Amino acid sequence: MSLSNAMGATGGPPEEIVICRDREDLGDQAARSFVRLAQEAVSLRGRFSAALAGGATPRALYRSLVSAAFAEKISWKSVHLFWGDERAVPPGHPDSNYHLANETLISHVPIPPQNVHRMRGERSDLQAAADEYEKTLHDFFGPSDPGWPSFDLVLLGIGSDGHTASLFPGSPVLKETVRWVAAPYVEKLNAVRLTLTLPALNHARRVIFLAAGKEKRSIIRDVLSDDSPSTDLPARMVQPRKGARLFFLDQDAAALLGKDLR
Repeated sequence: MSLSNAMGATGGPPEEIVICRDREDLGDQAARSFVRLAQEAVSLRGRFSAALAGGATPRALYRSLVSAAFAEKISWKSVHLFWGDERAVPPGHPDSNYHLANETLISHVPIPPQNVHRMRGERSDLQAAADEYEKTLHDFFGPSDPGWPSFDLVLLGIGSDGHTASLFPGSPVLKETVRWVAAPYVEKLNAVRLTLTLPALNHARRVIFLAAGKEKRSIIRDVLSDDSPSTDLPARMVQPRKGARLFFLDQDAAALLGKDLR
C-alpha cells in the first residue's frame, strides 16, 4: 500500500510512504525503486551514485537486488556505491556497514571494484578518514552548485532514538554547515563514527528510508507526524531539497501511522 502526503513533516518536501507486508516484501519494493532510479540516472547522466546504509533492514533490499529479477536490470558498470556512515572497524568486521553490503550485494554483482567507494573506518585517525572521504566525494562530484554532493540516491535507516546515518539526537554535528563528512563522537555509544552531514544528505536527488519492526513504531510516528513535538530528531531533519522523501515500512513499523496519514 502506498500513501502520499502533499507536505512532509514540519512543512517540508512531499513524502511517500509504502507499507509492506514484511521485511521480504520491503526488500522487493525498495529494490524496484532502486532499479528505476538507477535506470533513470544512467539514462540522464551516464552513471548512478548511491550512498548505502547499514543495519538489519537494508539487508533485505540488498538480497533482493542480487536476484535475477532485479540485478539483470541494472547497468552495474555505471553504478557507484558510497556509504552514509561507517563504524570504527576494519572492512571485514561483522559490524562494518561495508562488510554488510559486500557480503549481501557487492560480491554478487558485476560492479567494477573502482566504483566501490568505502569509508575507511579502520584508520586510527577518523578525522583524517573523514577528510579523505570528503576528498573522494569532491573528486567524484566535481564543482557543484550550491557546493554539495548530488547523490542520485541516499539510503537511510531510522534508529529507535531517531538517529539516522551516524547523526544522533543532540550531536553538535547536526549544526554542521560546511563539511560534507564528519567524524563525531557519539556519547551514548562511547565511540567515534564516520558520517555524511545533514547538508550532504539533503542535497541528494532522492532519499529513501527503510524501517521494520515493532520497536520502530513510535519513532516512525514522530518522524512523520506533522504535530510531533520532537522536531529535533535527526531523521526528521533530513529534508531533501530536490524531491520527496520515500519511506518503505513493514506493517509493524507503520502500525501507528493510519490516523496520521488519513
